[in-house]
Amino acid sequence: MTSQLPLALRWPRRQRFEHFHPGENAAAVEALRAAAVSPAAPWVFVAGSMGSGRTHLLIASCQAAIDAGRSAQYLPLAALRGSRAAAIRGMAGSDLLAIDDIDSVAGESEAEHALFDTFNRYRAEGCTLLFSASGAPGSIGIALPDLRSRLGSLTQAVLRPLGDAERRDVLREQAGARGIELDDTVLDWLFAHHARDLGTLLDLLDTLDRASLAAKRRVTVPFLRDLLRAPPL
Repeated sequence: MTSQLPLALRWPRRQRFEHFHPGENAAAVEALRAAAVSPAAPWVFVAGSMGSGRTHLLIASCQAAIDAGRSAQYLPLAALRGSRAAAIRGMAGSDLLAIDDIDSVAGESEAEHALFDTFNRYRAEGCTLLFSASGAPGSIGIALPDLRSRLGSLTQAVLRPLGDAERRDVLREQAGARGIELDDTVLDWLFAHHARDLGTLLDLLDTLDRASLAAKRRVTVPFLRDLLRAPPL
């Protein structure tokens, strides 16, 4: 199954704990790291807006589990097509299962019952479940009371996105490691014309690295404007 392939074959290596910039989220990171490596650690429910890093942390947890000698699977519910209930029920045989975007199945009776049954099965087998959603269990529209109650009983990790100053620092640090200088003018332009979540910005940095090397040009506002075909300020 695709879900059982080595993680390194499916996701960028950047999605690891060591590449996550916690800001105010250090406690959430440590809770997930503990759950990844120890079956005795509490399960974790991660809540955060788009771009807050919850997918990054779930994938990092899977890799940490594998590094600790456990088996792991990752299930991105929002990306699935077809029966998501069947996909949930088909996940079995791993020491850790990370289920992303459970709010995407809120109100789907079969999928909610599949999550409830999976929760009970993993608990009985002494394995680990991790969940993520855009909000807390009681706020995302889960209709099944027993599932809502079980999710609410988990360790709750609410992610707070990095502020603009912190994201600028991360971009400068990551750019510097590639030999790229990003001055304030370039960063101002990026933040005005591009998505501000850190994952998207770091993906853009990869593109800038390749493009500037190919063009043998410094990263300047005119270079960015040419590359991204955006109108001037």
